[in-house]
Amino acid sequence: MEVAANCSLRVKRPLLDPRFEGYKLSLEPLPCYQLELDAAVAEVKLRDDQYTLEHMHAFGMYNYLHCDSWYQDSVYYIDNLGRVMNLTVMLDTALGKPREVFRLPTDLTAYDNRLCASIHFTSSTWVTLSDGTGRLYLIGTGERGNSASEKWEIMFNEELGNPFIIIHSISLMNTEEHSITTLLLRIEKEELDMKGSGFYVSLEWVTISKKNKDNKKYEIIKRDILRGKSVPHYAAIEPDGKGLMIVSYKSFTFVHVGQDLEENKNENMSEKIKEPLYYWQQTEDDLTVTIQLPEGISKEDIQVQFLPDHINIVLKGQRFLEGNLYSSIDQESSTWMIKENKSLEIFLTKKNEGLTWPELVVGDKQGEFIRDSAHCAAIAERLMHLTSEELNPNPDKEKPPCNAQELEECDIFFEESSSLCRFDGITLKTTHVVNLGSNQYLFSVIVDPKEMPCFCLRHDVDALLWQPHSSQQDDMWEHIATFNALGYVQASKRDKKFFACAPNYSYAALCECLRRVFIYRQPTPMSTVLYNRKEGRQVGQVAKQQVASLETNDPILGFQATNERLFVLTTKNLFLIKVNTEN
Repeated sequence: MEVAANCSLRVKRPLLDPRFEGYKLSLEPLPCYQLELDAAVAEVKLRDDQYTLEHMHAFGMYNYLHCDSWYQDSVYYIDNLGRVMNLTVMLDTALGKPREVFRLPTDLTAYDNRLCASIHFTSSTWVTLSDGTGRLYLIGTGERGNSASEKWEIMFNEELGNPFIIIHSISLMNTEEHSITTLLLRIEKEELDMKGSGFYVSLEWVTISKKNKDNKKYEIIKRDILRGKSVPHYAAIEPDGKGLMIVSYKSFTFVHVGQDLEENKNENMSEKIKEPLYYWQQTEDDLTVTIQLPEGISKEDIQVQFLPDHINIVLKGQRFLEGNLYSSIDQESSTWMIKENKSLEIFLTKKNEGLTWPELVVGDKQGEFIRDSAHCAAIAERLMHLTSEELNPNPDKEKPPCNAQELEECDIFFEESSSLCRFDGITLKTTHVVNLGSNQYLFSVIVDPKEMPCFCLRHDVDALLWQPHSSQQDDMWEHIATFNALGYVQASKRDKKFFACAPNYSYAALCECLRRVFIYRQPTPMSTVLYNRKEGRQVGQVAKQQVASLETNDPILGFQATNERLFVLTTKNLFLIKVNTEN
């Protein structure tokens, strides 16, 4: 059995700036243009049964504005009339109205349990589209942006089950066939789930293909499903279609489709609803094991054998529990008895007094540990020196408590660490794993549409941009850019909703839920001479922060960045902020 390789991300030191001094607030005005939409954006609000954090991550924080990375400054959204609307900017001062390029055949208002419609630009001539009802469309578009050759035409359309959103898609062309591979996300109800939220996340990897020589219709040739417990921050298919990369808090695994899936589910259900075989609790000196006896069992039917490191319990000739104990016991002092409520109680005396046992029988998961209140109080008393009701009452004593006031928001990370996993498309096994630890995921961006999307992680105070290269097995993730101190700065923005950066790394931007947009320009040469007051040295470059405030009270629904412009979508308006002037 092959084991996944544990990898690490290699930071390029020349891309870091240890002397970065921070962002200087610039009051230079940003040209901002506003377009009123003919029809409102097709926003789908969360229903009462979509109450989990995963629903909020996947659908509540969905970006309704889509950037066509194959064509510069071209954005799309879907409105309430089911129209796919496009705005392509040539000149900021001569903006036209968004134009309709396609209309969904289904009446979206007729569906009560639909999700938001989603779109992904698979290639320069192909688009994958979901109407949010569970139907997938493959659309041949011709050369988008070229009015002579652009024509959106449905080449495949099929119902694929429960509603989903499209995460990623790629186009694969060779002499024999044309394939489109896409990744679909669902949040499904888990029946009889006794623990957790009662939902799980499903990623379906679908391949649709057409043989060139047969000239037949496109049809599904492969469907694989991954299951996990958290919505992935990042999920993308490799350009050659041979693998998949996922960044998530909780791991994903492939499951068998069809009968095997049902068998796995039934096994899991039976495990979840099974009662513990026994209950046990402990003090510093001894352990007590309680077993509920079946009907018709007498004292003669019970055999309990104590050994210094082993226990064997037999009921009516059948082995009930046998195995090595976690630690040694005093077999002479250990005993058992039958209680009035028809339960068997076994008393074990610890050889090593004060030792806390994490388990009773080594490797046995059939029992349930019950915490004793006196034991908990004793543990709390031993840890008392680490806590205090006063805020740092005496910092000079031998064991000073932690002072929470010394922590800033940027020092606080999620309790669980994320991982980056690479899955093989043939074996469906994990081949590479990177434990991201406290490297918080920030956002993703497409730098080159022919490559996988880049992802941005926080490293200390900086934000580092990583480009996956699936063909380079030894160095699969390349550090390509650094946004100085952005990891620190973004932590203070509690109301941030969307995060983005320019594909040429010239700036990063984030927006809040309402109105405000923050732009962080990377260091650029100064046109005037500037000196650092403290050190007396000349400053050659300055990084600027700018703030734009939109003239609207509608919530921000979409946010995209290009090299020159920021596009911000609200319910009824599309704003364009001119950030850079092309050199």
